[in-house]
Amino acid sequence: MDHEPARIVLVTGGSRGLGARVARQLGSADTHVVVTRDISDEVESAEVIETIADRFGRLDTLILNSSDALDTGADPACAMRLNRDAQRRLALAALPLMPVGGRIVFVTSHQAHFFPDKAVPKGYTAVAASMRAGETALLTRRSEFRRAGVQLTVVSGDMSHMTFADAVVDAATTPNPASIVFVGRADYLMTA
Repeated sequence: MDHEPARIVLVTGGSRGLGARVARQLGSADTHVVVTRDISDEVESAEVIETIADRFGRLDTLILNSSDALDTGADPACAMRLNRDAQRRLALAALPLMPVGGRIVFVTSHQAHFFPDKAVPKGYTAVAASMRAGETALLTRRSEFRRAGVQLTVVSGDMSHMTFADAVVDAATTPNPASIVFVGRADYLMTA
């Protein structure tokens, strides 16, 4: 590599949708973006982290896109493996590569963030529960992240909102971001 990038970013689910928009916005001459499709395969995830370690020696930012693209009525165990187990595993594997000032950004929907306190569309319960479980799994590790000097930010939003990708990028790049960022419709923020 002729030019050593100032920042190395890993974006999960970065091959399409919101993840692809985030990856495009972050990519630049000074930011090398690594994109993954499926982090549910433990071997593949470990290989991604190993490749980043071998090539760059560090990972500055990890953006974890939880998946709401699972089929309606998805198998709850499959949803948990993807949105809770794989997210937590990847974050913990990446942590030793992250320097002080590193960022982990967990991307979720309002429907999942406020689950089970707010109703979700029919057939979406397994997905919402798994995304919420993924968020909780990372939040329980917050003190571990802090000790390593790594900031965890949760970005919750209306997945179709035009500024969602901007909010994720801001959480990844703004000094001292909020621990939770809300994007989109405010109806989820009102109490029932």
